[in-house]
Amino acid sequence: MNHRADLAALPAPTAGLAELSEPADLAVLREIEQRVLWLSTAMIDHANRVRPNPSGLKVGGHQASSASMVSIMTALWFSSLTADDRVSVKPHASPVLHAINHLLGELDASYLTTLRAFGGLQSYPSRTKDPDPADYSTGSVGIGATAPIWGALARRYVEAHFGGAGTGRQYSLVGDAELDEGACWEAILDPQVAELGEVVWIVDFNRQSLDRVVPNMGGTRLQGMFAAAGWQVLTVKYGRLLEELFNRPGGEALRARIDRMSNPEYQRLLRCGPAELRARLSGASPSVPGTAAAEQEAESIARLLDGVDDATLHAAIRNLGGHDLTALRQAFDAIDDTRPTVIFAYTVKGHGLATEGHPQNHSSLLTADQLRALAARVGADPDDPWAPFPEGGRAALRCADTARRLRRTPPVPESVPDVPADFGRTPHGTATTQAALGRTLFDLSRQAPGVGRRVVTVSPDVTSSTNLGGWLNKVGVWATAERPDWFDDDAETILHWREGPTGQHIELGIAETNLVGLLGELGATWSRWGRPLLPIGVLYDPFVERALEPWSFGIYAGGQSILVGTPSGVSLGPEGGAHQSIKTPSIGLEQPGCTSYEPAFAIDLEWCLLAALARLGRPDGRSAYLRLSTRPVDQGLAGVPADPAARELRRRQVVAGAYPLRRHDRPAVTIAAMGAVVTEALAAADRLAGLGIGADVVVPTSPGLLFEGLRSRGGHGDAPTWILDSVFPTRRATPLVTVVDGHPHTLAFLAGVHQVPATHLGVTRFGQSGSIEDVYRHHGLDADAIVAACLDLVD
Repeated sequence: MNHRADLAALPAPTAGLAELSEPADLAVLREIEQRVLWLSTAMIDHANRVRPNPSGLKVGGHQASSASMVSIMTALWFSSLTADDRVSVKPHASPVLHAINHLLGELDASYLTTLRAFGGLQSYPSRTKDPDPADYSTGSVGIGATAPIWGALARRYVEAHFGGAGTGRQYSLVGDAELDEGACWEAILDPQVAELGEVVWIVDFNRQSLDRVVPNMGGTRLQGMFAAAGWQVLTVKYGRLLEELFNRPGGEALRARIDRMSNPEYQRLLRCGPAELRARLSGASPSVPGTAAAEQEAESIARLLDGVDDATLHAAIRNLGGHDLTALRQAFDAIDDTRPTVIFAYTVKGHGLATEGHPQNHSSLLTADQLRALAARVGADPDDPWAPFPEGGRAALRCADTARRLRRTPPVPESVPDVPADFGRTPHGTATTQAALGRTLFDLSRQAPGVGRRVVTVSPDVTSSTNLGGWLNKVGVWATAERPDWFDDDAETILHWREGPTGQHIELGIAETNLVGLLGELGATWSRWGRPLLPIGVLYDPFVERALEPWSFGIYAGGQSILVGTPSGVSLGPEGGAHQSIKTPSIGLEQPGCTSYEPAFAIDLEWCLLAALARLGRPDGRSAYLRLSTRPVDQGLAGVPADPAARELRRRQVVAGAYPLRRHDRPAVTIAAMGAVVTEALAAADRLAGLGIGADVVVPTSPGLLFEGLRSRGGHGDAPTWILDSVFPTRRATPLVTVVDGHPHTLAFLAGVHQVPATHLGVTRFGQSGSIEDVYRHHGLDADAIVAACLDLVD
């Protein structure tokens, strides 16, 4: 089997095609590029081969995936970026980002030995966990790629409302395999994105996946898809060495030969020695039948290659545009800032490493000998791998100059005005928690306008059906420019769609991943520009699971927001099983960085929403998830105390996770019911009283807060425990029945508060259409089922 020629053994390329005569500026960039390649490769080697690893667990890292990005990131950082620009770096190129940050003085050399170590450099770029700057957290494929789109929208929104967000491009460095993710195309196709001229995607087009060279990853097809979405499409396919060969006699034949090659066929050339490389290039093409024209093409290529020495041919065949600093800089200069841009930069996975081009190089590591050979070629010392550039040298001066150019002034953080805890009114009549959402936002804009102007709502084409109509009519829809509302004078139009830069509602297309992607970036403006927003996203609760990954990743990256799922559960009856959410209460219970609430009454919703808003836009902030219902409930059942002190205690309990709704003098059983099924719990308690059985009724509003308190009571965490003592005092410990319009395990842990016998009612199977009465009976959520469960426990 033929292997690629040893780079060190080849002579320098022939002058004229060589890069010996390149300008001094380019030579400095080349020197920096080679040092970035070395540092990123050595970082991964140290993590896997040098640092002690007692457990023997694979550390991992991606030398080849990093190498394919080295030229792109060197050209971008050291030639084109400004301090106002933001960059999302593809996950597997995180060592390249750390190497660049080190050269710019943003990362001490001591951290270069901590890649993937506890407390060290993270596996993938992290805004919140890495010690050096990362504009975007990446790691979940497709989500980091789209984040700068939503970052651009968030910046524009902040600039329009508060100023101070500046300008600047939003770059995404995207692995070509990321374009398989639907999240990318959902974002690209959203109508608002076509207006974002500051968005630039640079695709690392190495045409390899984890396991193989992808045979049919067609650049032309992908380019056409971006162009159809209104993007500027730039392609950097070949570098200067290849282009100069193409300009020689026989060059057009060589270009045609390479252009026709499948990805695997081309990649195989990178593993050939000079003799085999010549034979393959000038031999019969597998993609062209043996015709006279094919023979003539082969002869032309052979004559061309006869005039090219081995070293030049070896360098030229891997001189794709994504590794040519001049070609890359020309592409960056050609960016049209009036529309989004995508640059397809053709690259070789593992470029410059002994593993380059091998179909299984994704997670491979250089051997010790290969690492030393690399050090010798790039002028590094394997025994002193983190040695800096010589002080006063051209490379050191270029790094210092770049660091000054990219240095940002830390934002001066603004504080959100105090959010009111209680509007002081008590809802009456029949209402739903979903309708209460719109009413609370409307009241907030009137009673606390300083807070209200910080609120921005986002929905995926469900504004009216989630009761945001009144809010939207008051604050308007955000757009980059004023747009006429052609139905404003129509007497039958209730929802007025007034669009302009002062609007506070953003409606995207119907892709939930776009909604939560934007939520994450709106929720990060406090840390990017010191301008805190209070973002609220509203979607149908069954689709929370579809949106969960990007929303969770946004929380991980420091984005603080409120996600409202409505309507929820089987309580929406006639909508049927396809729209009945079962697992979402568990999501709220388990999602890190998030407090979940499922309010039973309108007043509960008001208090929970205000408390959640008060936690946003601050360094110690926290996101929230509210699960709401369209079931009309008699608000008188809430029994809101008239006494101000008692009302405040109820409010504190609601916000802390639970409150007692009904206490019996001599309780024999406790019913803990959450959300819309509280009505059934109260009816069951009345029937039990008629049987001479006393029942306490407790209303959990946040299973997550209660669970944190229970763990803290056992010494695991520091969450407050007073709410457990207040709502579940030891003296009232009785057998427990929990009821939730969702999976019953959501509240099952409550039996552990006092280790009491318990039965847990909820939804464990797909539902069907029907009235609430029929659906509740089907799932065992009705008063009959609650009474029967209580009787079983009491007996």
